[in-house]
Amino acid sequence: MSEHERSASESTEENVPKPTAAMRRRVLGLAISAAVGGFLFGFDSSVVNGAVDSIQHNFGLNALVTGFVVAIALIGCAIGAYIAGRLADRWGRIKVMLLGAVLFLASSIGAGLAFSVWDLGFWRVIGGLGIGIASVVAPAYIAEIAPKQSRGSLASLQQLAITIGIFVALLSDALLAGVAGSASSQLWLGLEAWRWMFLVGVIPSVVYGILALILPESPRFLLATGKHDEARAIFQTLVPESDIDRQIDDIERSIGEDKEGLKATLRGNRFGLKPIVWIGIILSVFQQFVGINVIFYYSTTLWRAVGFTEKNSLIITVITSVTNVVVTIVAILLVDRVGRRPILLTGSVGMAVSLGVMALAFAFSVTDSKGEVSLPGAWGPTALIAANVFVVCFGASWGPLVWVLLGEIFPTKIRGKALGVAAAAQWIANFLVTVSFPPMAAFSLPFTYGMYALFAVLSFFFVFFKIPETNGMALEHAETLFANAGKNRGVQVRSSGDSA
Repeated sequence: MSEHERSASESTEENVPKPTAAMRRRVLGLAISAAVGGFLFGFDSSVVNGAVDSIQHNFGLNALVTGFVVAIALIGCAIGAYIAGRLADRWGRIKVMLLGAVLFLASSIGAGLAFSVWDLGFWRVIGGLGIGIASVVAPAYIAEIAPKQSRGSLASLQQLAITIGIFVALLSDALLAGVAGSASSQLWLGLEAWRWMFLVGVIPSVVYGILALILPESPRFLLATGKHDEARAIFQTLVPESDIDRQIDDIERSIGEDKEGLKATLRGNRFGLKPIVWIGIILSVFQQFVGINVIFYYSTTLWRAVGFTEKNSLIITVITSVTNVVVTIVAILLVDRVGRRPILLTGSVGMAVSLGVMALAFAFSVTDSKGEVSLPGAWGPTALIAANVFVVCFGASWGPLVWVLLGEIFPTKIRGKALGVAAAAQWIANFLVTVSFPPMAAFSLPFTYGMYALFAVLSFFFVFFKIPETNGMALEHAETLFANAGKNRGVQVRSSGDSA
């Protein structure tokens, strides 16, 4: 872009009327309400943590089947995420949010009252469908109602809501097990505590459904379906009157570009796909192959296996989830100041070191005559500290930043399709790690954590050689860097004003 065009663009942005305080509060309220979908995502993905051992003992499962029951929800998530976009374009964002809430409500009740492992697996797939839908529709809705000036910070509410959902799920697990005496003990109405861990999910699913009923439909969907008067009425509560026509023109232009994008293809000369699509897939896979979800799905089982009581294991898991929330907030505050590359590279180093320490600690584990595993001496606290350092390094880097990059690296015409492929790769990688952990842990925990450490090392070199800096750049400029990513590594931006 020339200096004249840049100056004109900056001048135009300066002349855009600012929303009133009341409008900003309304937008924030809508974004927070929609982000409850992210809360459900985090809650569902971690609520099984406190129930794993009880499920295994109650239904007499081996390690492989246990891992499958935990991971099977992710299959539903992948399917839900795949169909969500099409359903949202056909029915509207609000109706699809309601569908997600209903599916999660049914899953919470069904899983809590499950009479067999296959029954439990079915309801976890149903819940996964709801979560997959929410994981796509909620951030899309937020992006469509948020003004350009605050879209980034409001979109980050989804990731924050996910981490809070993880925390609440693990906290409720700990409280329920504590009241009952253990996860396998009866609590209320003759049901064991682990069943109530799932039944608690009824509360956030009902809240999400009620919020969806009172939220306005996305103006973008209304314009796409020819409902201009309804879209204008909603915009009157979100943006200044003098800016409504510009907002509508921008959206209608974008809708036209999206229709052109339907003709675009992801096919290319690198194993059938464009190179940039592979970059998105590999980023997504690395995010999961470092083993982060092992901490949030199996940590209670893990700490019990090395000598901690069930109560202490649940408390440790809750503390870890609080740490995850805090470092996610830190990442949100730093990403536009420090840049993507430095944070990702630092995170890779921290994850590799902490995972390596965990592998070393578990190499010294001992098994007594009863088959119970423990870590002698200082190795128990060392493993505990290393696990939390790992969560800090991941939560402040690869957790939120992969989503930032996936939103920046794809050309406009293929962005929707490419994001779908990258998200599917993430769900599949998550499933593989989740289903494989129990048998791999039974085989060798040092080997398992050593493998995760190796993927953390590989992630460092992938970022170093393939990911250029995109901080402060307009999307169109950021996309062009990936045409020659290896040549452009380390590219820095002088200021956001240089990037228009």
